[in-house]
Amino acid sequence: MSDTAFTAILPEGWPRPRGYAQGVVTTGGRVLRVAGQTGVAPGERHVAADAGFGAQFTQALANVVAVVEAAGGRAEHIVSLRAYLTQIGDFNAHGAAVGAAWGASLGRHFPAMTIVGVTALLDPAACVEIEAEAVLP
Repeated sequence: MSDTAFTAILPEGWPRPRGYAQGVVTTGGRVLRVAGQTGVAPGERHVAADAGFGAQFTQALANVVAVVEAAGGRAEHIVSLRAYLTQIGDFNAHGAAVGAAWGASLGRHFPAMTIVGVTALLDPAACVEIEAEAVLP
């Protein structure tokens, strides 16, 4: 570990981001903070232009879990999620897709969650970004 108060996490096969880390584990290795994850497929740099809300939510949630797993955790170690949506109504309008994504990535685990409406995300094609915290064993 370096002199910093955290260790950067990068899932295998993912490109190294510029200017930030996908996740950081605090000194002592118990608290993981996962950077905002969009619907970008592993190995890509941008959200596919034709990806709708359901596909983006599914990929963003899977990306969160991938970062947690890269830090040595599992989905059930996630204690909170924050989803930023460019169209706040999409969460309810695409409830079936959200439920399927949730089941595939988190199963019956339900951490604290906040949903926030925003005017835009950094990637112009993105309509959802999810960040998380996990407490690792």
